[in-house]
Amino acid sequence: MSGKAVAPWVRTRLRTAPGAAAALALLVLVTAWLAAAYPRGIDTYEDDGLRRTVATAAPGRTALQFVAGAPGLALPDDQRAAMVSPEETKRRFDSVVKNVPAPLTADLSQSAYGLRTTQQLESDEPYLPKPDRVPPRFTVATQSDLAAHARVVSGRLPGGSADQKSAEAEAAVTTATARTLNIKAGSVLHVDTLGGPRLAFKVTGIVEPLLPEAGYWSVLPVLRTPQLLPASKKPDPPMYWHGGLLLAPGAAPALLATTGKPEAYAQLAPDSQHLNARQFDDLKTAVAGLQNGPALSRIRTSFSMSTNVYTELDRVLLSYATVRDSITPVVAVAGFGTATVAAVVLLMAGGLAAARRTAELALLRARGGSLRQIAGRLLAESAVVVLPAAALGLLLAVLAVPHGRFGPALAAAGGVATLGCLALPVRAVLVHRVVRSAAERADLVREKPSARRTVAELTLLVLAAGAVFALRRRGTAGGSADSLVSAAPVLIGVIAALVLIRLYPLPLRWAARPAARLRSTVGFLSLARAGRASGGGVLPLLALLTALTTAAFGGSVLAGAADARDRAALYATGTDARLDSDLPLPRDLPGRVARVPGVQGVSPVHIEYSVLLPDDDKTAVAGVDPTTYAKLTAGTALSVPADRLKAPAGAPGKAVLPAVASPSVAQRLGKEPVKLRVAGYDVTVKVVAAQDGSAAVPQSDFILVDTAGLGAKDPTALLVGGTSIDAKALRKAAVSGHANVRLRSEARQEYADSPLQTGAGRIYTAAVAAGAGLAVLALLLSLLRGAPERSALLARLRAMGLTRRQGRTLLVLEALPPAFLAAVGGALTGWASIALLAPGIDLAGLALATSSTLAPVGSELRADPLSLLLPAVCVVLLAALVATAQAWWSGRRGSITELRAGDAR
Repeated sequence: MSGKAVAPWVRTRLRTAPGAAAALALLVLVTAWLAAAYPRGIDTYEDDGLRRTVATAAPGRTALQFVAGAPGLALPDDQRAAMVSPEETKRRFDSVVKNVPAPLTADLSQSAYGLRTTQQLESDEPYLPKPDRVPPRFTVATQSDLAAHARVVSGRLPGGSADQKSAEAEAAVTTATARTLNIKAGSVLHVDTLGGPRLAFKVTGIVEPLLPEAGYWSVLPVLRTPQLLPASKKPDPPMYWHGGLLLAPGAAPALLATTGKPEAYAQLAPDSQHLNARQFDDLKTAVAGLQNGPALSRIRTSFSMSTNVYTELDRVLLSYATVRDSITPVVAVAGFGTATVAAVVLLMAGGLAAARRTAELALLRARGGSLRQIAGRLLAESAVVVLPAAALGLLLAVLAVPHGRFGPALAAAGGVATLGCLALPVRAVLVHRVVRSAAERADLVREKPSARRTVAELTLLVLAAGAVFALRRRGTAGGSADSLVSAAPVLIGVIAALVLIRLYPLPLRWAARPAARLRSTVGFLSLARAGRASGGGVLPLLALLTALTTAAFGGSVLAGAADARDRAALYATGTDARLDSDLPLPRDLPGRVARVPGVQGVSPVHIEYSVLLPDDDKTAVAGVDPTTYAKLTAGTALSVPADRLKAPAGAPGKAVLPAVASPSVAQRLGKEPVKLRVAGYDVTVKVVAAQDGSAAVPQSDFILVDTAGLGAKDPTALLVGGTSIDAKALRKAAVSGHANVRLRSEARQEYADSPLQTGAGRIYTAAVAAGAGLAVLALLLSLLRGAPERSALLARLRAMGLTRRQGRTLLVLEALPPAFLAAVGGALTGWASIALLAPGIDLAGLALATSSTLAPVGSELRADPLSLLLPAVCVVLLAALVATAQAWWSGRRGSITELRAGDAR
């Protein structure tokens, strides 16, 4: 063989079999696209999750707040005033921004600086509201760049300047403050100073915040919205209003003369749009450096005053990392499974091509062709098809998933291309190491495993056992993805495939003996044909078992996550919908709610919070109607039989009420009757049962009793049942009752409303679907490998009198044993994988937006029957359909080609 004929060889082969080349190109294209899109998809949802976590957290938690006390009283007034002048505060702010370490950056549009009081300033103007006769108090700040963040509704923005000796300074208030505190443009508020005459704040304008929920207004929300606060920590304290006043930056020195103990501040809102999950560790380091590190030291130097920093950004980042680290190993399981099936399918494609060309390659070897020459030609032949297809798949992945790193995607597509190029030449080299004149028979029932195969199987067994042990011991919650642990379900499927191949000949032998005694030869021929299948059948069985195991595992993960969300939503709302109010609801509200479309039942509940227990602890007591409550909660984890709560006859407070309590409350109360003070009435209760949660008081310790036994019976909440409740109509009905409405469906949506959850769920679903599709392809490839031989056999048997119906039955029965083996083995392996690995799998991160929410409802992995059985049944049906289609097609074709003399088939 001459090396000069390589190019003509490749061109000739591609022209001879264009269909096979196109099929290989399509397979590589799809596989490379999936492989390249997988890491980019993970990068995308991790980046979006980090940005969403920071962006949706309360601005007061994520902002970097730098504060420094006002200049000391020992300094002259003019020097103190200069240190809080607009120019000086702007210089300090610029220095802070400059010293924020990368990759953390500030969103200057929502950042602010200035001088603000730390002690509330009281103003007793007669027009100000005084609940409980306590005058309102104010926090005053010279917030920078007010004109860019507010719209003037009345009057004008404050201006001018003021110092410690000024008698008046201009101020502005927001519309919410003006409306609540009866302030108008032109109003004057007087506050105390340090031993001098009172300082007057003249309100020159009322402004409307442009982005009230953004960082500029929400870091210190009292500047935007007044608050009703208790005047002391005593029980039932008097209340007072706390509002905010906005001064011009030039009036900052006037605050130095007040009793408000002013401080210089700079609040930096983090820029969440440019955060990157790959820089997460650097981001944590940057925040730590600002809290107590070199960056803080540089900022203190620039402030020229003692500076402190406050932020909860590190805790926000920690919450993101907790959810991400619990999701990553679970998603990696699907990735490993699909990658294994894809690799097996590529190997099967190479094996099918090598099997179809066995005679050709054997002839080349017999005529003196070396393994190196044959492998080189086959490699060039494969590369011409595979490399462009893999490149196109990479391009499509980049276009389909525009965000994410390019390097991992390139490596994944390169791995697919490498495997696609090497599958055919490596298979050919392994088969034709020895020169053969004809293909030798390799019956599955007669083939004996070699020592090398035994060693390889034992090695895989040790790896699988180690992975399962590691996963059960360590779990996936809060840890990073480990390759061996994530591959545990795949390794279990691999071991099961090898074991089943070892055991497969036994049932064939047992079934062939009684079948030989039957009058019909179809059953015996089908079993004999199944037994004469080549030992290469290990590869398709491996693909099917791995795909079925991954599909069962992935389906159970998705079903478990959906079930966890359903249970968490139930524990959050109690029923399909609920209406809550701090005050008694109108008496006609239950009737109006019952007429809302979709409502099937309403149960009134009277809730008293902070009821004192004998051990001075507090809990919530809920009075329910046992009949309607039991009907609404029937069939859920929160159900309570009506007879268990039914109060005995008698006046309220006289009889002992049976009660259902949360476990902690039940343990404190014991089994004896206990007297409690509920809504001003003495009630005696006796705990008859403990329950983890209740529909009346979700997510809290509770005591459930019959409302008939309580003195206070007016409902403060309504539990609503129904399958498709009209949320808009329900909220409209609740407007007059000033009730808060929450639907179970909306609560469920909130738990999944996170890019981490939704992105990981989509990736997992796509990986399982891709694995299922590749498994179908593996089954088709295994059937196509023996299709010419089956067609020839069917033609010869028909020439000897076999009917069309018998031919179809023969092919179907021949295809069923390996398909049935794969289906049963896949279902059992999937169930075993879930049972073995469930203790180490935590679905909290994948199921809920915050893993802590799932604690009371559980997030363990359970086998989903539909995910186990549906893929297995589909495998059997598909094998039967393909065999039937082949028999039908063979019957329509002529038998001349199949009956050629000298055909090796």
